[in-house]
Amino acid sequence: MINIDSLALSYGTDGFQLTIPELKIDDMEKVAIIGPSGSGKTSLLKLISGLILPQKGQISIEGTVVNQLSDAERRDYRITNIGFIFQDFELLDYLNVQDNILHPFRITQALKLNDLVRDQALDLADELGIGNKMKRYTDTLSQGEKQRTAICRAMITTPKLILADEATGNLDPRNKTKILDTLFRSTDKNKATLIAVTHDHELLDRFDRVIDFKQFCDVEAI
Repeated sequence: MINIDSLALSYGTDGFQLTIPELKIDDMEKVAIIGPSGSGKTSLLKLISGLILPQKGQISIEGTVVNQLSDAERRDYRITNIGFIFQDFELLDYLNVQDNILHPFRITQALKLNDLVRDQALDLADELGIGNKMKRYTDTLSQGEKQRTAICRAMITTPKLILADEATGNLDPRNKTKILDTLFRSTDKNKATLIAVTHDHELLDRFDRVIDFKQFCDVEAI
């Protein structure tokens, strides 16, 4: 699924440097990423999705070298193949919950919005306990409701790769388990791969593999 080779990223004035000589993640694998703050966990997800580019090395997803695509190609590839759950949600405050969930279908011609997709959006929202919030705007939602909206948006395209940046971080223990159950069901149903950055170490035994990022980072502040 994912092959990373000789990857290097550095930026800022704090001496941040991320170096990954080699990393492979298999199809349908569920991988948890842990490590100290500032070690590059979020940066890895952004590199895999093509939101940022490395200074050297390559990132290949099912044979597509993501960092060699043009800006437009990376954008279309990300929208159609990757579900990204951002730590800060990245919701649009001028759209209601329903339109935030359906937003990927409105920004690319590669995805077709129809009644079936709208029904799937409602089913996802119901499953995550926000089905009654579809006409609400994001500034009226709790942090947990925003989180669940962002998760629905990431899953609505049935992506083959889900990147989750602290997807359970704003939820109580009951809802953390519920969200993880939903993510796992979705990945299993769609034969997808899940890479999740998390600080919830009590959830780690549910993943196929845990990668500790201390081995990859070099940050002077740590």
